[in-house]
Amino acid sequence: MRAPQAPPAPTPAPGPRTDTRGIVDAAGLFARVRFRRVTPGASAVRPYVEQYWLIDWDLTEPYASHVVPHPSVNVVFQALPGQEPFAEVAGIGLGLFTQKLEGRGRVCGVKFRPGGFRPFAPKAPVSAWTGRRMLPLEEVFGEVPGGALDAVLSPDAEHARVAALDAFLLSLGPTPDPQADLAMALAERIRTDRGIRRVGDFAAAEGMSVRALQRLFASYVGVGPKWLILRHRIHEALERAETDPELDWSTLATTLGYADQAHLTRDFTSTVGVPPTAYAPQ
Repeated sequence: MRAPQAPPAPTPAPGPRTDTRGIVDAAGLFARVRFRRVTPGASAVRPYVEQYWLIDWDLTEPYASHVVPHPSVNVVFQALPGQEPFAEVAGIGLGLFTQKLEGRGRVCGVKFRPGGFRPFAPKAPVSAWTGRRMLPLEEVFGEVPGGALDAVLSPDAEHARVAALDAFLLSLGPTPDPQADLAMALAERIRTDRGIRRVGDFAAAEGMSVRALQRLFASYVGVGPKWLILRHRIHEALERAETDPELDWSTLATTLGYADQAHLTRDFTSTVGVPPTAYAPQ
């Protein structure tokens, strides 16, 4: 009998995204902070990590940033004024995330691909962290290497921060997992294919039951496939609103697969906090 073949390695994602999806008033944020998206240096972690993100600021007046979260787990190292530096695991945020920025600060983060986090923390389903922030690294990963916080936050040189983030992730794994590879592929399909609108149809097209698809997403993504479909719709609507002041919301609702404008208005308002017609970036 032939031994079963090892599953193929996951395909690395494209480079860091350049869109502003999820960022409310992106122009206002970028005018106040130095924001960079960087590809990991270590090839072993690239299939699982969408990007590292680095933010530095030195403000004379406070600014509140708002983000409609992506379906990603983040590990975040932070140096904020008046606080001791700290690191946290942030599960997928379900509502609008607001962060007050003031004084001088620095944040370095790891944004995992949807489905890509569990190979680094295989002991619990990713849904265990959904909606939660300020999770100590030890609670999620168990033992973590000492000195990572200083190694990530202290250097001014971008390449040194990237190297420190690489070293931190490599110390944790990743543990190869074919189910994680499948979850990443399916989540990416939902993100890139606007024609995917119904979970039942998507599951059938993938040769899966709806229940099996939901279990896979709970374990490896942290939210259900329906949530992903809706969140990507809102991200696109938000980005269109940022760039087109004359946007026809009725036409956009149809394009995004909504039954009518009222359904888009409801989802946009509940997520962003204001109705589409009242949203006006500064």
